[in-house]
Amino acid sequence: MKEERSNGTKKGLNIHARRGLAYIVLAVISVLCLFWFFLLFINTTRSHSELNRGFSVVPGKYLLTNIQNLIRMGERLPILTGLWNSFIVAGLSAVLSTYFSVMTAYAIHAYEFKLKKFMFTFILMIMMIPTQVTALGFLQLVSRMRLEDSFIPLIVPTIAAPVTFFYMKQYMESSLPLSLIEAARIDGSGEFRTFNSIVMPLMKPAIAVQAIFTFVSSWNNYFTPALILHEPKKRTVPILIAQLRSMDWSSLDTGVVYAMIGLSIFPVIIVYLVLSKHIVQGVAMGSVKG
Repeated sequence: MKEERSNGTKKGLNIHARRGLAYIVLAVISVLCLFWFFLLFINTTRSHSELNRGFSVVPGKYLLTNIQNLIRMGERLPILTGLWNSFIVAGLSAVLSTYFSVMTAYAIHAYEFKLKKFMFTFILMIMMIPTQVTALGFLQLVSRMRLEDSFIPLIVPTIAAPVTFFYMKQYMESSLPLSLIEAARIDGSGEFRTFNSIVMPLMKPAIAVQAIFTFVSSWNNYFTPALILHEPKKRTVPILIAQLRSMDWSSLDTGVVYAMIGLSIFPVIIVYLVLSKHIVQGVAMGSVKG
């Protein structure tokens, strides 16, 4: 009995030690990840002359001044319009990409047809092709369709997202049993009703994850918008940041640059905070099922 108690005590101490070590590692990683956001906030509150002096952990008093100077540049750089343009492109891209990727994954997961394996392999092959390889042909297609200075070429192609499809397909393998779909069909549910009322709610955690990734990727995308958007009022945030940084050195205000970068990050943080609860719920549901 004494040996069993001593072994139990040792196991308890080992568990507490491992848990404490895990908390320490997570705390260090969290500090390293959040440090850059803290540094960005500090630099946003400092003036151009203060930033040239070097690093500081003390906030400055020029936050409102930097934001006002940024807004005053609206004639040369339409900042608020650019933020709205990026939000439209990134938001619609996230919605369309996740919805149609779930639909494609559901079709391959739930239906049996001759080219099923070929279609799955073909989509994965497309995933290996980098965007830069097809950029020239894509730009020629856009110009022939007279869609330059339009958001359509930035939004519609996101419907075909092989990476998002692959993630949804793998998630369905573990969380969407075919017996549930068969039961819905036996009860008289139509295919679209089954998909929208049963499949989509079950896929909420995966949809939240991929919506965040797609939103961030589209929000930070500079390459494709720079090729298509030429009018100043149609440009997105990455293009405006590049323009702001490429100004003449004599007129460059680094405080304004940091203010612009700070404003461009806040929408991404808000989207993450809104969708993160669904990720946590999905993890909790998975642990209960296990």
